[in-house]
Amino acid sequence: MAFKPLHDRVLVRRIESDEKTAGGLIIPDNAKEKPAEGEIVSVGEGARKDSGELIAMSVKAGDKVLFGKWSGTEVRIDGEELLIMKESDILGIM
Repeated sequence: MAFKPLHDRVLVRRIESDEKTAGGLIIPDNAKEKPAEGEIVSVGEGARKDSGELIAMSVKAGDKVLFGKWSGTEVRIDGEELLIMKESDILGIM
């Protein structure tokens, strides 16, 4: 992929949720919520302090993460739907 996020931003691929409930009911596409779980595709170099010192990123490519429901900006890169978000929008690493 020829895209690298800048500063403290990350590029995330959503991980699709199950098509069935625990009871075995099939969930139709229009009733599904967009998953708030994803895999980091690419990360920027990190934020900078006022002094210019680099603050390293806490996540790396390949990490599985949880993020807020309305986090990020949806983009299409190489025909794939991805999210660009700030590292601070990530709730945790799984």
